[in-house]
Amino acid sequence: MKPAGVVRKVDQLGRIVLPKSLRKRYQMNEGDPVEILVQGDHIILERYRPRCVFCSSMEDVREFKERYLCTSCIHDMLQLRRS
Repeated sequence: MKPAGVVRKVDQLGRIVLPKSLRKRYQMNEGDPVEILVQGDHIILERYRPRCVFCSSMEDVREFKERYLCTSCIHDMLQLRRS
């Protein structure tokens, strides 16, 4: 992980501001969901991408009844139904 060389302070409510240059570089816009991950003693921010509830894939994911499923798992469930 390459440091960006930017230091920001956390405000009273625990917020930080991502500099405009970083938001532009990583195509992050106001209102975009961000996922907060913890890895050891590192806090990682990523643009949120939905994952399949069964296999955690982020490829070809579709929403169904407020859950996310990938097309591969949907196909597997259809095969179960047919057998």
